[in-house]
Amino acid sequence: MVLGATGTTGGRVAARLLAAGHEVKAASRRATPAEGARAVRFDWYEPATFADALDGADSIYLVAPVGALDPAPVMLPFLRQARAAGVRRAVLLSSSAIPAGGPAMGQVHEALPGLFGEWAVLRPSWFMQNFTGDHAHARSIREEGLLLSATEDGRVGFVDADDIAAVAVHALTGDRAPNTDLVLTGPQTLSYDDIAALVTEVTGRQVTHRRLTFARLRDRLAAEVPPDFAELLAGMDRAIAEGAEDRTTDTVQRVTGRPPRGFRALAERELSGRL
Repeated sequence: MVLGATGTTGGRVAARLLAAGHEVKAASRRATPAEGARAVRFDWYEPATFADALDGADSIYLVAPVGALDPAPVMLPFLRQARAAGVRRAVLLSSSAIPAGGPAMGQVHEALPGLFGEWAVLRPSWFMQNFTGDHAHARSIREEGLLLSATEDGRVGFVDADDIAAVAVHALTGDRAPNTDLVLTGPQTLSYDDIAALVTEVTGRQVTHRRLTFARLRDRLAAEVPPDFAELLAGMDRAIAEGAEDRTTDTVQRVTGRPPRGFRALAERELSGRL
């Protein structure tokens, strides 16, 4: 069972599982899954959708409710129901910025080993697709030629969502579950100035990183999302500025047997000729 099966990582996970010959239940509020998957309606806030989604599932790829600052009260009752229904392995998508026991997904991460004998927590760095898909950064690049952040000179090991999905499939289907958390990054760290320069070079369109203060970014985000969520997101930029994401890991290579993809390759694949 793949939650968020129409999302950035869930759709990729479902497609890879199907390609490998696995039966997949694609669970989402809007069931438009990868071809070959069985669509099943699922809504975190409608417990009546849980039983049908869980029926016959032996492993789950977990994606939290969108925008939930404290997802544990919603997710943990579902996970207990999943265990009772016969699910033996759970792979949770979290974030490199959130350790076990930390805020938001950190609470679910901390609880997962006590709920399932087979588990993994994926903790990817920021997605490369934030600059190419429907994320606010990607829209700003397309519409204004601007990349807005409060990250200053901070560097991030941006990771390709395809690499996250590849690791997720190994974690879901391997003979032995990882039973640990896995921090996922790309092959190098880049600043937002670096990202703007690479997009400019690949597309031929000038893209500029405009540096905002924490307060300015928070207030800008608060026009689109709840104020507490805007505070959290702006705080993540501030943490990047302070060096929290300036690291790379060998996890993708170690788990999949191939190196992670770099941002230039992704930009050439997804942005060249499109801006």
